[in-house]
Amino acid sequence: MKLGRFFYANKTFFGLVEDDMVRVVKSIDPLTVSNETYPKEALKILSPVKPSKVICVGLNYKDHANELKLEIPQTPVLFLKPPTCVIGHMESIIYPEDMSKQVDYEGELAIVIKKECRNVTPDEAKKYILGYTCANDVTARDLQPKNGQWTVAKSFDTFLPLGPIITDEIDPNNSRIKTYLNGKVVQSSNTNNFIFNVETLVSYISSIMTLKPFDVIITGTPSGIGPMKRGDIIEIEIEGIGRLTNYVE
Repeated sequence: MKLGRFFYANKTFFGLVEDDMVRVVKSIDPLTVSNETYPKEALKILSPVKPSKVICVGLNYKDHANELKLEIPQTPVLFLKPPTCVIGHMESIIYPEDMSKQVDYEGELAIVIKKECRNVTPDEAKKYILGYTCANDVTARDLQPKNGQWTVAKSFDTFLPLGPIITDEIDPNNSRIKTYLNGKVVQSSNTNNFIFNVETLVSYISSIMTLKPFDVIITGTPSGIGPMKRGDIIEIEIEGIGRLTNYVE
């Protein structure tokens, strides 16, 4: 399954991507489609979901922990981003120049929840996952340490690009992930460097809060984080998903 969210002729809809065509989806769970189709090139790609909340994992790659000279956490480090951060493929990240002078990229794998879950075990977790997409956990790095918490640095509008599509056709715990800044590779790793795998994260988070359909969990970033500036093009590529492209304004 390759699922996107699209806009065409004043209508927003989920669509099943089949090569160069998109078939309109009637229902997500269970997945059912109509006979209505559009050429993909005619559609505007939107963020793949509009989540009620975004749960973020602060340190989840062994190479990133080593880069920062931090101890491996015993349990996942969690924080939240508001849904107003979310933008889609080919949309613009707005640089808050009046408040920050260092805005960083953080390429990540995102988990999209399919149906409500609470207190699920790791073995049960996959039943509640719709699929996976690319994410960029944009961060105003110079604001992060000032007040002892991360909300301000992480929460500006446009600070969470997602997309371009959701798929369940990858191994989320063993997929290559790369970030490109103006065409140059600046992050390169594999999700097999996770400290906590996808199933563990869903289980742990669901023991704390109820996860709703289309909620998003972003799973941490590998080593190589760094700054962007206005005029840059930032791209997150995950094997089997595709490449999420955004501009910095």
